[in-house]
Amino acid sequence: MQGRTLLSAQWVIGYRDGRHVVYENGVVVIDGTELLHVGTDFDGGVARRIDYGAAVISPGFIDLDALSDLDTTILGYDNGPAWKKGRVWPESYVKRGQYEMYTPEELAFQKRHAFAQLIRNGITTALPIASLFYREWGETVAEFEAAAAAAEDLGLRVYLGPAYRTGGQVTDETGNIRAIFDEARGLAGLEDAADFAQRIDGIAGGRIRAMFAPDRIETCTERLLQRTADIAAEMGAPVRQHCSQSLVELRLVREQHGCAPIEWLDRIKVLHPNWLLPHGTQATQAEFDKIAGAGATLVHCPLVAARHGGMLKSFPKVRAMGINIGLGTDTHPADMILNMQIGMMTARLAGGVDAIRSEAMFDAATLCGAGALNRPDLGRLAVGAKADIAVIDLRHTLQTPDPVQTLMTSASGRDVRDVWIDGRRVMADGLIPGVDQTADAALAQAQFDGLIAKYPDRTAGHPPVSKIFTPSYERATP
Repeated sequence: MQGRTLLSAQWVIGYRDGRHVVYENGVVVIDGTELLHVGTDFDGGVARRIDYGAAVISPGFIDLDALSDLDTTILGYDNGPAWKKGRVWPESYVKRGQYEMYTPEELAFQKRHAFAQLIRNGITTALPIASLFYREWGETVAEFEAAAAAAEDLGLRVYLGPAYRTGGQVTDETGNIRAIFDEARGLAGLEDAADFAQRIDGIAGGRIRAMFAPDRIETCTERLLQRTADIAAEMGAPVRQHCSQSLVELRLVREQHGCAPIEWLDRIKVLHPNWLLPHGTQATQAEFDKIAGAGATLVHCPLVAARHGGMLKSFPKVRAMGINIGLGTDTHPADMILNMQIGMMTARLAGGVDAIRSEAMFDAATLCGAGALNRPDLGRLAVGAKADIAVIDLRHTLQTPDPVQTLMTSASGRDVRDVWIDGRRVMADGLIPGVDQTADAALAQAQFDGLIAKYPDRTAGHPPVSKIFTPSYERATP
């Protein structure tokens, strides 16, 4: 009884016989870091009770590609092509010398700020992702030391590892994009990442684990990926490798290796069950076959793909091949509920209204994410599982007769009320202890404005900001 907490609500999404089940007027009992009971009633003693009323008590969401910086992809929403708008380094910038556009203190703040956003949206397990466009080369161990400290303080469950690469992309003044390489620099980054992984794996009571994050496939050499695969296999850590995302990527990989991206991973024998592959929107049937054969996970990021006119073709077909599909938010906002909703819409656009049901997308955000990490104690509300819970308020939502269908049609991340991770209440009534949401938002905006002011440095032709980011309507003057 000591320390036990009983949560009750109109709906509880539990787990039984290998799948989610729904309890109406259900209860969940937390004992320490784990779940003691999930069902409709509980006869044992508890130290406290919290009744959420019209709400869904859900397993926390697992974000396999979780935004951990101030998202620059939104700057390309109405401003393209990318090579003209600072999304690819110009040759003149590289010749002068790349530099870090944020200070170490700003980078540390961004991780903490992003982690708080993830919690606010009911994400309890995250594998952070950030852009390298505004970096000198890769991410640093120092910023990930700060990220580990932030995650431990906030209570987020994370898999951490600085991104590294052996190459980058540059463009000339006419938009010819090519790859440049510095393999020694990339291999040094991997060794730093491996040292970091050994030091942090399992800290914070096991909430912080190691991962490996070689950057985009067109910016990685064979030696880097094979060394990554060996180290990660020895540690039992996941590897996340962005691939099959853009036409430029497809061209560069074919020029470099004479084949498609996932075919190359298979050819160099690094494609394994611990490999996580965002985004797959450009993958061929042959590549999906190789993902299935390797037992790797496809990380579906429907919001960011749809924003730029793409989609996975298609979620139901890939799932029917036996491929594990998890979800990643990737972009701003870190709203997994919105991400699932866009995933439902694009799947139906690709395959028809009967192609997918709500539970398939909900599984991707929970059970399939847990499967990608080989964590049967996550992504479900079951006895003995970790007490990672998102409570989603339905008091202001038009409800359907089913809670999951309600989430897909009527809710958003803003409806997340409480979050529990490892049995700790890390957010209560929308408030995260030690986080001033208003002050942090203002600081984030100031940093973002500073980055935008530097965009001419790394944009082809170095035009002024007013030419890079064209307004939606003419700015009116008195």
